[in-house]
Amino acid sequence: MESIFLGTFCVAFCLRAALGFGVDPSLQIDVLKELHLGDSTVGVLQVQGSHNESKAFFFHDNSRSIKATPETSEAIFQKLRNKHEFTILVTLKQSLLSAGVLLAIHHLEQRYLELESSGHRNEIRLHYRTADHRPHTEVFPYSLADDKWHKLSIAISASHLILHVDCNKIYERVVEKPSMDLPSGTTFWVGQRNNAHGFFKGIMQDVQLLVMPQGFISQCPDLNRTCPTCNDFHGLVQKIMELQDILAKTSAKLSRSEQRMNRLDQCYCERSCAVKGTIYREYESWTDGCKNCTCTNGTIQCETVICPTPDCPLDNVPAYVDGKCCKECQPVCTFRSKTYINGEREAVYSSTGACVLYECKDQVMQRMGVPDCPTLNCPESQQIVLFHSCCKVCRGHDFCSEGHNCMEYSVCKNLEDRAVCSCRDGFRALREDSAYCEDIDECAEGRHYCRENTICVNTPGSFMCICKTGYIRIDDYSCTEHDECATNQHSCDENALCFNTVGGHNCVCQLGYTGNGTVCKDIDECSTGRHSCSNDTTCFNLDGGYDCRCPHGKNCTGDCVYESKVKHNGQIWVLENDRCSVCSCQTGLVMCRRMVCDCENPTVDLFCCPECDPRLSSQCLHQSGELTYNSGDTWVQDCQQCRCLQGEVDCWPLPCPTVECEFSVLHEGECCPRCVIDPCQADTIRNDITKTCVDEINAVRFTGSSWIKHGTECTLCQCKNGHVCCSVDPQCLQEL
Repeated sequence: MESIFLGTFCVAFCLRAALGFGVDPSLQIDVLKELHLGDSTVGVLQVQGSHNESKAFFFHDNSRSIKATPETSEAIFQKLRNKHEFTILVTLKQSLLSAGVLLAIHHLEQRYLELESSGHRNEIRLHYRTADHRPHTEVFPYSLADDKWHKLSIAISASHLILHVDCNKIYERVVEKPSMDLPSGTTFWVGQRNNAHGFFKGIMQDVQLLVMPQGFISQCPDLNRTCPTCNDFHGLVQKIMELQDILAKTSAKLSRSEQRMNRLDQCYCERSCAVKGTIYREYESWTDGCKNCTCTNGTIQCETVICPTPDCPLDNVPAYVDGKCCKECQPVCTFRSKTYINGEREAVYSSTGACVLYECKDQVMQRMGVPDCPTLNCPESQQIVLFHSCCKVCRGHDFCSEGHNCMEYSVCKNLEDRAVCSCRDGFRALREDSAYCEDIDECAEGRHYCRENTICVNTPGSFMCICKTGYIRIDDYSCTEHDECATNQHSCDENALCFNTVGGHNCVCQLGYTGNGTVCKDIDECSTGRHSCSNDTTCFNLDGGYDCRCPHGKNCTGDCVYESKVKHNGQIWVLENDRCSVCSCQTGLVMCRRMVCDCENPTVDLFCCPECDPRLSSQCLHQSGELTYNSGDTWVQDCQQCRCLQGEVDCWPLPCPTVECEFSVLHEGECCPRCVIDPCQADTIRNDITKTCVDEINAVRFTGSSWIKHGTECTLCQCKNGHVCCSVDPQCLQEL
């Protein structure tokens, strides 16, 4: 009966896949049609596209505003709102070496969805907000700005993303889950980020949003679609039977372990807890920031402090004091119809500009002495007046260096006129000023990306995916039971590269060969014309390449053939499709490079040398809106390298060197990870499956495995390359 059911299911499923792929019109958004673009739209011009099935538009003028009306935007957002599975489709021809935004969904400064192509960095960038409302960017190294037609598809299915270009799968990643909780007033842009930045230059057509996870099939209907076979389903049944057998054996082991544990109940051994250099005995309690903690059986169990609402007298108000988590009643001063807490200051300026500083002391605003203000090394236009001091500071002043009350897991951040506390990534605030923060358990709250054959383990500020026993790692988020590439049990051609995947492998032909990976043939550059041999030499095909040889008895000149034209040996020329690159013929070989900029030369090409551009119109405004940069200037902002190019700001993540160590961690305020000795502090670990750990009951644990500590319910331990690391799950403690 079981086999009949499986057979019927297989046939039905495969027949459905074979019938083809269709798109429900209610799930499809034709962006250019919804925006009603035409020849009357300023900044765009209807032109011939890559085909005649839909209209194509040339985005040519920076003084444009291609934005959907509020009514059109809301109609689009009704289909997208709170959806986590959708696909972006674009057919485009982007101007050479340009950078611009294809489409953008913004609310004020928040980028809910933005697709950007940078020809300066040869990158495709997808900006969005995560499910926990944090900005996130995925960067894909790929060049679209080559003045050629391309089909682009980005398909998102919860935390899974697939990028196709020209119907070829370029990248497949596990990413943070996007949020499409679009608020009222959200705007929809095409071909630009806003009215001032991110202008796309080139032609676009077939711009669509499909509210479905695999919409790329509508753009490329000939893409292979995997249809599960009946053998796959029978294999699944076999796996289930094997798991049932493992479960029975495990249950028997647990029964024997429970018997041994019952005999140990009569034993007593007091265990202490060490916290920040202090030793606490069994059942001893203490307060740590905004948490009440207790030492129980050698493990630390903490609960968040519940602050009562203080009942203050008339001349007192609730306020935070240093070293205390909850607000306490504090005496106040009343001055100029305002209320001040003890220690707060107020600068008062007279009509002549003279400043008098007052401070609240003993419920009276007392006048302070005239301070000696330091000499500022910035122009007056960059000087800022402070409400709590008579001394001005330069814009960008480091208030955090003067002291702050940001505690563990909270960092101090400078604003224009003061310092504030902000929780580190992976932590949430325990009170409204973010001075105290607690770790977010991504595993317990489902905010992780651990996939097949892994166990999610919470770490301070993040999480890690540990391979289950007997499995090996593929990437940071998934493991497989067998590496077919390493054991040579694959179907790849001898001239192909093997890449292990979950449940199988992929084959890709090596450079110089073509095919599907299981069969790879030698590319004959000589017969196909894919060589650079000059007319004086003869092309000889080789295994994986070619060679240019001078025929016997001939005197080869070393000339080159470039784009069907003869270039003499030593000749230098500028590329027709890239005026910023020069090429030379060197003994039959064409060598190309970017031209060297000489700003002293009055005829220098400003397009190729933006750093020589003196025009104000080519300057860029810093993201804060306070600093101006010239074309060609670079700067670092929030772990990103930014550059001003002819009035446009292009930013990309700072490159980090490869960390060649067993354990590494990303320190607070830094952009790149560093090596650490303590494995329990590490964010990233290179697991060595040959190393094991011995747990508290002398059982051997493989590296990467995790378990609940014996005698506890909320302490999770992990084996990190032979080291045992344990941590308490606060969420578990709250549920007890």
